[in-house]
Amino acid sequence: MAKLLYIGTSGTDDPTRATFPFLMAKGAIEAGHEPGIILQGEAAPLIKDSIAGQVQGIGVPALKELMDFLVARDVRITV
Repeated sequence: MAKLLYIGTSGTDDPTRATFPFLMAKGAIEAGHEPGIILQGEAAPLIKDSIAGQVQGIGVPALKELMDFLVARDVRITV
């Protein structure tokens, strides 16, 4: 098992790109690894449920769905 760290820098102005760190962390868990996420810059507000609930990228799951999956598995999300 590897420890992986994903860094998000995109916010609500690019919802698909903003979702990528969460999607990759979900994939890491499913592959048996231990991910963490750091949100910085434009991505920092994504930590709020009210904002995450409004982010839906193209061809990716809703951010809130991914965030719920990660929080349920105790993935550390740092701002």
